[in-house]
Amino acid sequence: MRPSYSRALPRTWQRNALIFTALGDPHRQRILLMFEQDERLTVGQIVDAATLSRSAVAHHLRVLRVAGVLRCRKEGKEVFYWPDPDTVRAALAGVREYLDDQFPPRRRAA
Repeated sequence: MRPSYSRALPRTWQRNALIFTALGDPHRQRILLMFEQDERLTVGQIVDAATLSRSAVAHHLRVLRVAGVLRCRKEGKEVFYWPDPDTVRAALAGVREYLDDQFPPRRRAA
């Protein structure tokens, strides 16, 4: 056992924890799945498509934005959101690198 990890996550894992926490909620997963490639959606469009209240959607958008899973930009009165798949890819690559370093794949017997 590694006692150094029993109290706090390593700094490199703290970012991943935000991302995986954001992705762990079914409502946030549905919001992400709304986007088509290169599509930007307004808060209103997301609210109209969601089964949640506007305030609940705003909360989930904030969690996704803080984690870096969504990006946003205000244009006039509208705020547009779009996914940042490279953030998720980097988190997955970090987990895979950790697994490969700590638990190398076993060779299968022929």
